[in-house]
Amino acid sequence: MSHGANKADKIKEISGVNPLKCMKCGKCSATCPAFDEMDIKPHQFVSYVVNDDIEALASSKSLWKCLSCFACIERCPRSVQPGKLIDAARQLVVREKGADYLKADEIPELLDEELPQQLLVSAFRRYRR
Repeated sequence: MSHGANKADKIKEISGVNPLKCMKCGKCSATCPAFDEMDIKPHQFVSYVVNDDIEALASSKSLWKCLSCFACIERCPRSVQPGKLIDAARQLVVREKGADYLKADEIPELLDEELPQQLLVSAFRRYRR
């Protein structure tokens, strides 16, 4: 995969989201349970994709702090779906680093005890495909 536009396009394609519809109202960030843990906030994910700054997104803490709870999607008045953008960016990172980037036994070290077990299981299944 080459750099730049094609990554942003890939994220739009995987997520099915049109980030240009975002009007920066901030409702997604206001409702995000992981907001305090994030270096790039949900309303900012959208701008990063629009501005094609996928590298910053890919190396952010937010990429793995997002709980995929999709509260942000429910709150958005224009059906921009920041959670799906983050999800798509994760998939891109996982594909680029190769399937063996995360081994099952490494995962617990990356996570906090408070995270619901169900989330881990579903995330792990999704990224092992």
